[in-house]
Amino acid sequence: MKKAGFIALKEIRDFFQDRGDLIFSLILPVLIFALMYGAYGQQLQFNITAYVVNQDAGGQYSQQLLTQLKAHPGITLKMLNQEEADSRLERSNIQMAVVIPEDFSASLAAGRSTQIVFKQRGHGGTANQILAGMVRGEADQINREVRLLNQVKTDLDGSGASQQEIEIMLQTVSARLESEPAVKVADETLGARPDMVSQFLPGIMTMFVLFAINLTAQTLVEERRRGTLERLLTTRLTVGELFAGKFIANTARGFVQTIILMLLAWAVFNLFTPLSFLTATVVALVFSAACSTLGIILASLTRSQNQATWVAVFFSMLMVMLSGTFVEISPGNLLYSLSKLSLNTYANEAFREIITNQASLGSLSHPLLVMSGVTAAGLIISRLLFRVNQGKS
Repeated sequence: MKKAGFIALKEIRDFFQDRGDLIFSLILPVLIFALMYGAYGQQLQFNITAYVVNQDAGGQYSQQLLTQLKAHPGITLKMLNQEEADSRLERSNIQMAVVIPEDFSASLAAGRSTQIVFKQRGHGGTANQILAGMVRGEADQINREVRLLNQVKTDLDGSGASQQEIEIMLQTVSARLESEPAVKVADETLGARPDMVSQFLPGIMTMFVLFAINLTAQTLVEERRRGTLERLLTTRLTVGELFAGKFIANTARGFVQTIILMLLAWAVFNLFTPLSFLTATVVALVFSAACSTLGIILASLTRSQNQATWVAVFFSMLMVMLSGTFVEISPGNLLYSLSKLSLNTYANEAFREIITNQASLGSLSHPLLVMSGVTAAGLIISRLLFRVNQGKS
């Protein structure tokens, strides 16, 4: 096994000296993850620009409404006059404008009805309908507060209480009711947290380790074609030692690639604890070993670099698609059943459990056993198929 170790060290050294392989295996996954996170990472948050025409510019309650809307995360207010709003709506530059009428504050203070107008093109879009609902909710809250104030004023008329005392008493009661509501709403999250890091990162890691099969298959086929593998046997290296060296080198390459991505995720997103990181390294090692055996099998079954490339790409993409790498597959359908045939499914499951739930090795026994079984079977099959030239094993 000492000679196999030398072969593995040479392969790893060559890998880090090859800029093309290094960019593909290490830098490209980081760039793709950054692009995907930047493009989709903020979509779980509601973000919209609210175009507002405030005809009640100096009104107390219109200002209160705008202040409450500004307090919502994701809402940006942009003030327009009526002419600007009509012009932008006409040109379809905006889909909806919120118009606060001139008598908004005065009508509320006097106990009269008033209304907010939503001027929109067609349906206005889903985001604007959500915004309209939020504006209605804030307006209803202001309406209830004003009606309560007017009702208290009426009830206390003639009691000698000043306007200031009435407002202080209302503020006190409102604060108490807000801190101790009659009905409380609790959020209960089922399953993994829906963030882009836990959704994309495991898939990026496993996809590129599986793509390394392509590099493995190409390299072995080319070395076999050139007679490099056969010449190595003249150095008293046995076929078994050569096979072991190739397996260790390919496993180490996939493992190092995954570890670097995990370290970056830990540094940038603080995803791991020391214990969960160690757990993830075990998963990465087992998955890399399984992929290494698959790469050697594909290389042994193909006779040219082109064959190795296309077969490896097809196999890798098939495994990525079947595993639901970036889109969750719901149980109970054919694709969910087929996903059990993909090695990525089990690696993704393990990584996501570690990232979202800090899972231990004990709770990951099923995916680890499946990947270990693939590794064991792959080692036997790949050794039987391993060839140093076109005709010998």
